[in-house]
Amino acid sequence: MTTTLPAAMDPALERAWSVLESVPDPEIPVVSIRELGILRDVRRAGDGVLEVVITPTYSGCPAMSQIAEDVEHALEAARLAPYRVITVLAPAWTTDWMTADAREKLRAYGIAPPTGNCASDGPGEKVIRFAPRTLVAPGCPHCGSAHTERLAQFGSTACKALYRCLDCREPFDYFKPY
Repeated sequence: MTTTLPAAMDPALERAWSVLESVPDPEIPVVSIRELGILRDVRRAGDGVLEVVITPTYSGCPAMSQIAEDVEHALEAARLAPYRVITVLAPAWTTDWMTADAREKLRAYGIAPPTGNCASDGPGEKVIRFAPRTLVAPGCPHCGSAHTERLAQFGSTACKALYRCLDCREPFDYFKPY
């Protein structure tokens, strides 16, 4: 059983949120796991242990063990033991959980942030659609041009696609919306 108290009522929870705000994503170090929406919750379990809930950007994400280890190191350094890190797959992560700051940091880093909104009508079950969506090509994070083309469905990681700007000719990753 897990109890959820507002962080302001539990100084350790408030401190844990603050400490974990600085844990970078291991594949994109300019954004934190909180900004990406990977850090889902910090709560106090019924047994009094601090629980940190993380969700991968996709179920096969190879960085999750590194993220869990980085969370543990941050909590240890802040002397916030005992704790446990829990990985949850449902609900599945969506790019809608990224903060506006994360999107801007991605752009400044040379990665085009996801465009549009992926959420359906709200919480609950999501409808699976097998028909391809019409996607608008992302703008170039280097020069801002909308004149871009996809080179490969997968970029430096499976959650990104590889694009090239047809104006400045620079290649860039695009964080796929899902």
